[in-house]
Amino acid sequence: MKNLKPILMILTVLALMPKWAFAGSVKVIANSSVSVNSISSGDLQAVFLLDSDSLGGSHVVPVLEKSGPAHEAFLKEYLGKSDESLLAFYRSLVFTGKAEMPKFLGSDAAVVAYVANTKGAVGYVSADTPTSGTKTLEVR
Repeated sequence: MKNLKPILMILTVLALMPKWAFAGSVKVIANSSVSVNSISSGDLQAVFLLDSDSLGGSHVVPVLEKSGPAHEAFLKEYLGKSDESLLAFYRSLVFTGKAEMPKFLGSDAAVVAYVANTKGAVGYVSADTPTSGTKTLEVR
């Protein structure tokens, strides 16, 4: 029973930590044509929720992963949506003619390759993924 107390204290601290404490699980990457080096979480949300198609005067297009830990972490940390609700949101925009479905790719490596080779592309990958050919945007 004595060993249970430290475990409960740790769990309590983790539960009370703000969401930024876990923000290191994904990194946001961009094609070198994107003029900014950092992005606010609000601007990041606007790009991925198709409210904005520019950053610092550069035209941008979001690139998402189909599934996986980086995808789940990105949705939770930056969009505040589940995968199902995000897909429903995108479908409603497409159905009403307000937007086109963004690009969904199957892996971190596929996102890195696409972003590196597509002008204006902005995506996300696991924090430990090599991102050669792209630039990492600091999220503020």
